[in-house]
Amino acid sequence: MQKLTNKEEEIMHILWKLEKAFVKDILAEIIEDKPHYNTLSTIVRNLEDKGYVSHTAYGKTHQYFPIIKKEDYRKRFFNTAIDNYFNSSYKNVVSFFAKEEKISVEELKEIINLIENNK
Repeated sequence: MQKLTNKEEEIMHILWKLEKAFVKDILAEIIEDKPHYNTLSTIVRNLEDKGYVSHTAYGKTHQYFPIIKKEDYRKRFFNTAIDNYFNSSYKNVVSFFAKEEKISVEELKEIINLIENNK
């Protein structure tokens, strides 16, 4: 699975949401920094070349759809981030969020409960 640029990832989130879309449909979903239609078309074709997207042709028009599941991409993204930024340690991840006050004691207790019940 090749790494995506920020814009490619944004487009993938739109495609996961819409499930199937023409370039004009994707363009309509972009709120900030709308690319030109041709630029967006190129980005979508790049996603196809990278194996994230496929299409159904209707004459000269293509309807695109994701072939990589959002969950599969999420697993890959998190595993890479944890490896690169937290020395492959989930403890370091949780400690980071606790120090940044991004996770509450109640949420930590829920996590512990999930871990204990999955044994």
